[in-house]
Amino acid sequence: MGACLALCSLASCASCLCGSAPCLLCGCCPSSNNSTITRLVFSFFLLLGTFVSVIMILPGMETQLRKIPGFCKGGTSIPIPGVENQVDCNVIVGYKSVYRMCFAMTCFFFLFCVIMIRVRSSKDPRAAFQNGFWFFKFLILVGITVGAFFIPDGTFHDVWFYFGMVGSFIFILIQLILLIDFAYSWNKAWVENAERGNKCWFAGLLSFTGLHYALAIAAVVLFYIYYTKADDCTEHKVFISINLILCITVSIVSILPKIQEVQPYSGLLQASLISLYTMYVTWSAMTNNPNRNCNPSLLSLVSNVSTAESSGGSSPGQVQWWDAQGIVGLIIFLFCTLYASIRSSSNTQVNKLMQTEEGGGSGEEGVVGEDGIRRAVDNEEEGVTYSYSFFHFHLCLASLYIMMTLTNWYKPETSSQVMQSSMPAVWVKMSSSWLGLGLYLWTLVAPLIFPDRDFS
Repeated sequence: MGACLALCSLASCASCLCGSAPCLLCGCCPSSNNSTITRLVFSFFLLLGTFVSVIMILPGMETQLRKIPGFCKGGTSIPIPGVENQVDCNVIVGYKSVYRMCFAMTCFFFLFCVIMIRVRSSKDPRAAFQNGFWFFKFLILVGITVGAFFIPDGTFHDVWFYFGMVGSFIFILIQLILLIDFAYSWNKAWVENAERGNKCWFAGLLSFTGLHYALAIAAVVLFYIYYTKADDCTEHKVFISINLILCITVSIVSILPKIQEVQPYSGLLQASLISLYTMYVTWSAMTNNPNRNCNPSLLSLVSNVSTAESSGGSSPGQVQWWDAQGIVGLIIFLFCTLYASIRSSSNTQVNKLMQTEEGGGSGEEGVVGEDGIRRAVDNEEEGVTYSYSFFHFHLCLASLYIMMTLTNWYKPETSSQVMQSSMPAVWVKMSSSWLGLGLYLWTLVAPLIFPDRDFS
């Protein structure tokens, strides 16, 4: 509960949250558009909830969290089958707290997702609730969070785990769409700058493209060395090989002459970034394999500790909550959340997938009121620049993704209170990487398949 109070104290410093988005333009906001400020504030709510979730699993917090009735039954340690060490009951407390905090955020954003269905412009009465009343929305979030901590254990963790897997699967796809959009925008901006006469931009494109491919190739080599065995880990060999072939395929397709004719801004920069992200998802999937022979911890690889010694954690009674892939996943999540809040894309295909309008913004500066305070511009009187409902759906999925990332995709077993990796998590991540590559391939070939449609 102390975490909820921390949430209140952090929000109190943002006095602009008490009014409407166009009422006050905070100095930290990069745009004067009403739509951008609203997305940034909702993303701030999500990041604040993520921060609280991180606090809940930090050492020392378990003392306070254990005061919640029923959070840790059956002793102080919990056995894990096949592992000599035991899971400290205090770790389970942090695990359950993260589930409840993320459950509250998911419910909060899902509520707004339903309320904002089919809002067409800021003239809709519901748009006022979307862009204002921040203090009351914050109270709603706090209220749902407090209520979530009184949910009895029962089958809650088992059921919510599968919700988390499905939601994270969709969110990984959205992450890839955002990366595709970012790569297209990046490549287009730098190519246009280079065509104006400054060839340094071409050098920058080549440098980043080479860096991305070098990292992706290095990752493939390391995967084969450390995550496969001569007589074991068949799944990993198949995963790595398939994704390597698919990455080579999309790279070749992106530079075919016919593709270049209809997609002049497609190129290897996008393909290299998507390939690198695909390798990250592949690595993330392999780290969830319950077979420890095929899933060495990063600590054991760096410190030359044997897999058997590292399989149970760093010391008796502890579980490694965050590994390297979880930290990387959190960084990518932060980038995609911020980008989704400020994006103003000119890519028609990506805008259709993300249910947003073609970007460009209003191009107006913040209006200065009589009191000397800059006001945001309501740029949605004629039509919204993004789907309110879909944006909240995206944050809803992000909450589930954060829950799974902070708990390392462990599958809870309520009967024995065991935390363990599971193959369903592996297949969720791998299938999302394949669908993501398919989406990127679609952005390349769609103009050829449907030449009469506008895919600019």
